[in-house]
Amino acid sequence: MLKGLFSLYWWRYPSALVYMLQSTEYQAAPYLAWYWKTTDFTKVTYRRTLDRTKAASLLLLALRLGMLLEILAGFALVALWRWHGLVGGWQFGVALILAYPLVWAHLAVVPLVLGRWLVVKPKQRRLIRASEAIFAKHPGVRLAIVGSYGKTSMKELLLTVLSVGKKVAATPANKNVAISHAYFARKLQEDEDIVIIEYGEGAPGDVARFAKVTHPTHAVITGVAPAHLDHYKTVERAADDIFSVADFVDHGKVYVNAESKLAYARTEGKDYQLYDQQGALGWKVSDVDVSLEGTSFVLSKGNRKLHLHSKLLGRHQVGPLALAAALAAEFGLTDEQIKAGIAVTAPFEHRMQPYPLQGAWIIDDTYNGNIEGIRVGTALLRELPAKRKIYVTPGLVDQGKEAKRVHEEMGKLIAQASPDIVVLMKNSATDPIMRGLRAAGFSKEIVVEDDPLSFYTNLQAFVAAGDVVLMQNDWTDNYA
Repeated sequence: MLKGLFSLYWWRYPSALVYMLQSTEYQAAPYLAWYWKTTDFTKVTYRRTLDRTKAASLLLLALRLGMLLEILAGFALVALWRWHGLVGGWQFGVALILAYPLVWAHLAVVPLVLGRWLVVKPKQRRLIRASEAIFAKHPGVRLAIVGSYGKTSMKELLLTVLSVGKKVAATPANKNVAISHAYFARKLQEDEDIVIIEYGEGAPGDVARFAKVTHPTHAVITGVAPAHLDHYKTVERAADDIFSVADFVDHGKVYVNAESKLAYARTEGKDYQLYDQQGALGWKVSDVDVSLEGTSFVLSKGNRKLHLHSKLLGRHQVGPLALAAALAAEFGLTDEQIKAGIAVTAPFEHRMQPYPLQGAWIIDDTYNGNIEGIRVGTALLRELPAKRKIYVTPGLVDQGKEAKRVHEEMGKLIAQASPDIVVLMKNSATDPIMRGLRAAGFSKEIVVEDDPLSFYTNLQAFVAAGDVVLMQNDWTDNYA
């Protein structure tokens, strides 16, 4: 208790505040929620450190100056009381000196809130309105990518394959909200054959709002899983939002991942196009081979037969690859162009991304954040040969009231992969994952790591030649 109280006066307390603001993307509500549940500010920057961007550095300077001025004002009031008998001077002075951590922790959000509503929001609304006109008159295919997971990977896959034979533009990285779409629209040259737009979904109504602005002609629904349930509350409401894109697109041009049970359940009675490991758009998959070097398969339709190889890992990649190849054929690419496009597809950063480490193979899937990603990741680990298999995870965030059930299911999926060692990062997800492991009869080694940062930075000391290590998901400091 005393240590937590003293941490308010720790010399790095201002840095901790800016780190908290930066980690919550400078949004007042999640920052204040994190602030008031924090009992020791010396442990806030546990997994990461402050990224000293220009904005963060200016805010840190302002906080330090403000705190210093408040402390000096407090001492000045005490001095006025002492030398000039100022009534109440010492009480007000001491109060100012003691209260500065609380005062400036809250004053820090004032310019952010005012700036957001008085400057940023109006500017964003103008840009978004202007972008709608750009999208509406664009002559090319406008392809929306929507889903609880796999959106960025699908977007990058389509961009890579289709660019071999067409002029294609796509939203960058995971920039998938309205203002990102608006900035993207300003860079379009209007001679693109295909424009790919990734839609994020963080709260009910997001997808429909994005579709009204971007006017999609085609849409890919990558799947539905529990995600962002702190805002959606139920996975059904998340699915409603995701499938609202179909209200803006001819159903024959909506492509749905049939391997997602929750997405597939929404296709009954609809004329959506389905894709999965069996094929897509009338193309059939056969002869699948998966290794650490990538995924190979044969794709056939009528007299056309394509022998395809991708650097993407896992059987779960076959469905998206088949869809990319089928869409490429539909948009007029030749067989040779399709083969060339699939051949250069590779894992996106932190999404099933393999790299060697001292004779071991690390599969970095730390961007993953949903149970479907866990399902395909553990299936891949089960399939790959290795002297020793190691599974590493902190669990999943943003699971809302589904958190207990999801993490128990996660434990069972890990057990089915039968890794030799399971490494769990100690947090609120650890116990339900353990229950799932025990319920599935897992009897091999389990390590609960109290210092995740130390574990990840010293991973080379944990692995040996011949190991395959799968690392799934990340856990930011604002989650308990």
